[in-house]
Amino acid sequence: MSYDCHSPPYSHSITLSDSFICCFVTQLVFEKEGVYLHTNAKRSNQDTTIPGFIRIVERGGEPALEWSALEDEGRNAAAVFYTKKDGEGGVEDTNFDPGYEPDWAVISTVKRDQVREHPPVKETSQWSFSLPLSELYSLRRSRFSLGRNFLVFTSRGGHPLPPLHFHRGGTRELLRAMQRYIILAPSPVDGRLFLAYPHDSGALSQSFDELHLFDDGSSDLVSRFIQDPYATTFGGFSKVTNFFRGALRPPDSPFHPRGPQDHHGPPSADDEPGFELITCGVELGPKPDVTRGQPLDKWEEFLDPEGRVKDPQQIKELVFRGGITPSLRKDVWKFLLGFYPWNSTVKEREDILRMKTDEYFRMKVQWKSVSEEQEMRNSLLRGYRSLIERDVSRTDRHNTFFSGNDNPGLTLLNDVLMTYCMFNFDLGYVQGMSDLLAPLLFVTQNEVESFWCLTGFMEMVHQNFEESQEAMKQQLLQLSLLMKALDPELLDYLDSQDSGSLCFCFRWLLIWFKREFSFEDILSLWEVLWTRLPCENFHLLMAASILESQRGEFIGSDHDFNTILKHINELTMKLDLQTVLRGAEANYLQLACCKELPVKVQEVIGLYVPPSPDDETSAESESHETQQLLSQSQAAATETSQSSNSTAAAAARPRPTYP
Repeated sequence: MSYDCHSPPYSHSITLSDSFICCFVTQLVFEKEGVYLHTNAKRSNQDTTIPGFIRIVERGGEPALEWSALEDEGRNAAAVFYTKKDGEGGVEDTNFDPGYEPDWAVISTVKRDQVREHPPVKETSQWSFSLPLSELYSLRRSRFSLGRNFLVFTSRGGHPLPPLHFHRGGTRELLRAMQRYIILAPSPVDGRLFLAYPHDSGALSQSFDELHLFDDGSSDLVSRFIQDPYATTFGGFSKVTNFFRGALRPPDSPFHPRGPQDHHGPPSADDEPGFELITCGVELGPKPDVTRGQPLDKWEEFLDPEGRVKDPQQIKELVFRGGITPSLRKDVWKFLLGFYPWNSTVKEREDILRMKTDEYFRMKVQWKSVSEEQEMRNSLLRGYRSLIERDVSRTDRHNTFFSGNDNPGLTLLNDVLMTYCMFNFDLGYVQGMSDLLAPLLFVTQNEVESFWCLTGFMEMVHQNFEESQEAMKQQLLQLSLLMKALDPELLDYLDSQDSGSLCFCFRWLLIWFKREFSFEDILSLWEVLWTRLPCENFHLLMAASILESQRGEFIGSDHDFNTILKHINELTMKLDLQTVLRGAEANYLQLACCKELPVKVQEVIGLYVPPSPDDETSAESESHETQQLLSQSQAAATETSQSSNSTAAAAARPRPTYP
């Protein structure tokens, strides 16, 4: 249920003291149901959410933001009042405990007017609140445990209200209604934080100073802004958000938001969600055409007489471009995963294998020799064993190597994972690691070799499995940065549907798309990713490529968080790997060719090099290499279309050389 500012007024009573009751006629400006209050984000095992209504009301000419629980609607009275910070007639409530970790908000004491008493309330009414918009200091969008988005409002007294989740959407409508009374300006240091200012020139000047929008501190700043807000604003700050721009736009501006009938013009600020709309700030060129190559089908010719790999970089480039012929995987994977050094001789590799075999079985004996009685007193080992047995019984059972009962492949899978717990005590076993091992064991057909290949693989992804999940959070943020640069409209749409966290990509990144592609495709994909070309975060560019491929499904649809999640899950086994790889490389080349790419995006794709005063030509050199890379890729596409598909022609085709 949602009302706009034309809804009829209603009235209710608010208890101010035991002997004085004052009735106010209240104008309802906005109302939205299905807004859940999050009572406890710190003690997650005791977490509760309370459904309710969010409103903007005008009472006595002053707008206020109110939330009340669904079961309290018969009363329409907020249980907690926040008064103006005038320092008069207030007492400090030092017993207030918000019940959630305030790592993103400042907690201070709550000032409460002495003449205002709480009305009789039910149990859930302790969470109801009414906050004058003039007393709103900031709002922040937060996420807890990679879950859904919450809005957190903070009063000017430094008091954060409990987080609110808009289960049925409506955040944009709420913020539009708030724009009638206040300006929401983005924090210069936190893209998820917006500061509230009243509609007056003094506050505008203050907001510009705090945002460091302008180097010019002249006194006519406000007058220049009012006369020409676009030239003044964009001339000083290229990353002003669409939300802020929309809040400051005068009603008679030629750029006034379009009416609902205008569907073909460029989107206006009001068509987009109110958060994180800071764009890349630059125009990307067109996506280049990318072609894939033939798989690596020769090995001996790349070795010198003593068995050393003559040009490891060339091998990596060939593997990145086309993968590896199945018959060579067992040999090449050991180099890609660090089991053998690239410069090792045949004799040295024999010694390495002997040493690694001894080391593996010493670790295996450690857990094999633990008696049942000992294990009863070792809850950690007992827990690992139980979790591994459960995961092994359901890992890739459709594959003949692991199918059926009493399959020796399952025994090997179990033993390698148990031995890894001895190798890495700190990490042990985490669900998902069996998915990483199964293809390695399938290809090597060897217990010892698969174990050491697993350790090499885990060197790349072990942070994904750490309990803090900080690495996963970081990757989702990096993916969001890439999407903001590659397709900001798609990211804004997902954001408007409480999906801007991209948490539905969690499984993709955790186990490198293991559940999204067929077993055979995963063998091809992982060997490409193990080359670490063109950058270590190529898997993020793949995720962006998949999301872009679904653009037509999302934009203009009526999907919400749940249906978006359902659609993403249903992509399993429906994606074409080569199309996704081409799209991911095209994304990289498109970003790399942008001369004004933001530093944060450069860092994600491995292009950022801290400036050095001794090397003034480094930026020019990097730009030249990127242009050369693009030219090579385009030349490859042209040559492919003009030549046959033979292996010899593929070998002759020029290949991009990635740094």
